[in-house]
Amino acid sequence: YSLDIFKNFLWILFLLILLLTTTMMKFVGVLLLLSGSAQAFAPSSKRAFVPSRLLAGGFEWEDPKETFDQGVENPFKNPSLMDTNDGLKVDAARLLGPRLSGSNLYFIGMMGSGKTAVGDIVARRMGNYNFLDTDQIIEKAVGKTIPEIFESEGEASFRDVEGQILDSVHAYVRCVVSTGGGIAERMENWSKLQTGIVVWLDVDPEVIIKRMSSKGIENRPLLQTGDPLQTLQDLLERRKLKYSQADVAISVDSTSMNEEDVADMVIKELHDFIDDNPPAWKSAKAKAQAEGLDWVQ
Repeated sequence: YSLDIFKNFLWILFLLILLLTTTMMKFVGVLLLLSGSAQAFAPSSKRAFVPSRLLAGGFEWEDPKETFDQGVENPFKNPSLMDTNDGLKVDAARLLGPRLSGSNLYFIGMMGSGKTAVGDIVARRMGNYNFLDTDQIIEKAVGKTIPEIFESEGEASFRDVEGQILDSVHAYVRCVVSTGGGIAERMENWSKLQTGIVVWLDVDPEVIIKRMSSKGIENRPLLQTGDPLQTLQDLLERRKLKYSQADVAISVDSTSMNEEDVADMVIKELHDFIDDNPPAWKSAKAKAQAEGLDWVQ
């Protein structure tokens, strides 16, 4: 029977709302903790009192830093940020939330690259972000497994549903989202992915096949061919141009790297990406200071 996308759309929204609201109380507690921690971790010069409103050109100007910047810097460039008064270490992932300002993280990459496992670890370590897997949402909404959908409806119908799911998910904030391997192939999906930060897990096809060999590849519809490795390599070649447009690329070329190792790399690269791509107001302020405009000090 035909897959009724619109009939399942309300059910999909219900599942998303349920997932996010069940963690709301936890978010409130963590955000309160982070708001206090940000001040504790900031260098003493950052904690000096600065008026929230400054006079600029005859009118009152509100420094956006007072509103948006919680004073959290890159802990990998300033390790003291991860030290607390009682000698404990703060996970660098905990300091990502304040720096992301609610932006979603989208994991893309080939099937078997570890998007779900790594994305879940990153979300858990961040503490104030929720984890969503588009494939899992599709299966719950449709009542079929991914292989069953491919078999009964075909890949094109699956991609249609996948796009509908992404359209719903990207409306939320503070989410780490694991996506399907082929989601990047449709241009209309990129406008949704680019509302957040896109992380590509670039895993060598041979590493993926070795991983799958222990779990079986029968649940991978696109690999039901005479030569799964060659099929995977061909798929990667077709998608690589799109994958390479990600904001952060994590290269995994060894089976010795586990999910925690990859998550560590993701967290570090995200902090570096935020440094290299500051908010527009922060760049404008730095430029003004460099030009000697003291009113933005």
